Amino acid sequence: MIPFEKILSKAEEYKPKMSRFLRDMIALPSESCGEKEVIHRIKAEMEACGYDRVEIDPMGNVLGFIGNGKHLIALDAHIDTVGIGDRTLWTYDPYEGYEDDEIIVGRGASDQEGGMASMVYAGKIIKDLGLPGDFTLMVVGSVQEEDCDGLCWQYIINEDKYTPEFVVLTEPTSCNIYRGHRGRMEIKVSTRGLSCHGSAPERGDNAIYKMAPILQELRALHENLHFDPFLGKGSLTVSEVFFSSPSRCAVADGCTISVDRRLTHGETWEMALQQIRNLPAVKAAGAEVSMYSYDRPSWTGLVYPTECFFPTWVLDENHAACRSMVDGYRDLFKSEPLVDKWTFSTNGVSIMGRYGIPCVGFGPGHEDQAHAPDERTWKSELVKAAALYAVVPSIYTEKYVG
Repeated sequence: MIPFEKILSKAEEYKPKMSRFLRDMIALPSESCGEKEVIHRIKAEMEACGYDRVEIDPMGNVLGFIGNGKHLIALDAHIDTVGIGDRTLWTYDPYEGYEDDEIIVGRGASDQEGGMASMVYAGKIIKDLGLPGDFTLMVVGSVQEEDCDGLCWQYIINEDKYTPEFVVLTEPTSCNIYRGHRGRMEIKVSTRGLSCHGSAPERGDNAIYKMAPILQELRALHENLHFDPFLGKGSLTVSEVFFSSPSRCAVADGCTISVDRRLTHGETWEMALQQIRNLPAVKAAGAEVSMYSYDRPSWTGLVYPTECFFPTWVLDENHAACRSMVDGYRDLFKSEPLVDKWTFSTNGVSIMGRYGIPCVGFGPGHEDQAHAPDERTWKSELVKAAALYAVVPSIYTEKYVG
């Protein structure tokens, strides 16, 4: 029998320790590729909680293990953060943070170190109570997600050789259960021109002017992209503009834009590139349309290049991983969960999008806190998440796979 009341009681008991651990992580700046200190802080917490084994892989991800059963189940939290942006928009110091009886404020509180705090203590609850099931739990603190979501799991699957039966993603969901999200691409569109002195622009060919009608056609393309009943519409936005020119007193000989393309169910990366290549202004300008690649070194110095394509994924609501989450929610909290999807992207783009390993999401914190000033999470949600993470492996192995 699974002791649901004892699990809830333990999660509540560990609320002060989870809060302290989260504040410790927030206090260590950990933007992508600079996560070393927070990774070692997580490793120390896992060891203090009695994990059976803790390792840091060559990319710099921290992996903690509990049990030695045949069913490998993973919990994932990316522990890198974005920067703080305009410091004047913060009421509190983004790293010193703030805490009262209900909330914790600081960069990473919701996105996504709160999930990490709940995950580590879910492992301790499993150890404390000897929760049943033939499983091995792998608790992952992953790096570089904000820079290149899913790259960490490409490494874990391909190089570390760990293939879980399913992964619980602990990105913020307001303690709802999420089973998918749109994919995305980072696309580059470039025009070329001919520079000349700005006093006689007719002698040259202005690459910026060539880009102007492309921008208008991209805006129109956004309005007509495919719609999926669950994930919603595909989208695109122009996110960056660059130019090359000999000086401010010259005609620009190059112009490049970045396009953030969100792919809904039924869209492919090939389709997304071709839609832009087919635009009349792109053809008229002879513009080049391509996908960005990523090859930034991790905090350990490891380079693991990949294309900036992050596939769409959706888990069937009747899959055992999703049903285990729903069952655990009902048994713990005596209510029906909302089963929905994220607006933003997660490491699921690789885990399920590339490799077909089922993913399901549940996390403390709220999506609207991600990347925002005075980012916060709620202590009650840390407790709720820790309890559900602790119970799901037992439900899955006892009820669905035997």
